[in-house]
Amino acid sequence: MNIVIFGATGSVGKHLVALSLKNGNNVTVFSRNKSAFKPSDKLKFISGNVLELDDVLPAIHGQDVVFCALGDGRKGKVRAAGTRNIIEAMKISGVHRLICQTTLGCGDSRNNLSFFWRYVMFGFLLKKAFNDHELQEKHIFQSGLDWTIIRPGAFTDGPLTKDFSSNFAASKKDLKLKISRADLAWFMLTQTAKSEYIQKAVSVSY
Repeated sequence: MNIVIFGATGSVGKHLVALSLKNGNNVTVFSRNKSAFKPSDKLKFISGNVLELDDVLPAIHGQDVVFCALGDGRKGKVRAAGTRNIIEAMKISGVHRLICQTTLGCGDSRNNLSFFWRYVMFGFLLKKAFNDHELQEKHIFQSGLDWTIIRPGAFTDGPLTKDFSSNFAASKKDLKLKISRADLAWFMLTQTAKSEYIQKAVSVSY
């Protein structure tokens, strides 16, 4: 399978790259940081800025699956705009499958959040980043692609456990609101072989 990963040098993206290669996929890394990976028979690097459509297009051509794990810290300037370019490049290139990581708290999953996460973190400290994720999801909803949105709880550096809740109702409250980057990447990659969450947003958390 041919896979391209946007945000590959980020904390989740690095796990996606490693797991994709371990599963025998041909992986294209799109990043401005070329030194982060060593090219191999299965790993190709394309340097570019996700905010430039002309940079994104060559990375999309010939791919079977596009992963988006874009990060931007608290600034809130890259996720939505970059995803919009990815979507446009996919349409031009005739690539349909998009798997994108946003955040727990978007859409109806806001009801899963604690008071602290709803009003302090996303209402104040991470407000710009959260709004960027919300706009990112809006672009995906309107894309017409075969998309899956993954909404994770807060990231941890824990190990791969494959033991977490997924696709839970917005009314579910007994959550830790956390998940390891390894588990998130594993769940994202499993969606390449599944169709149950196509054009759906699915939440994941311990």
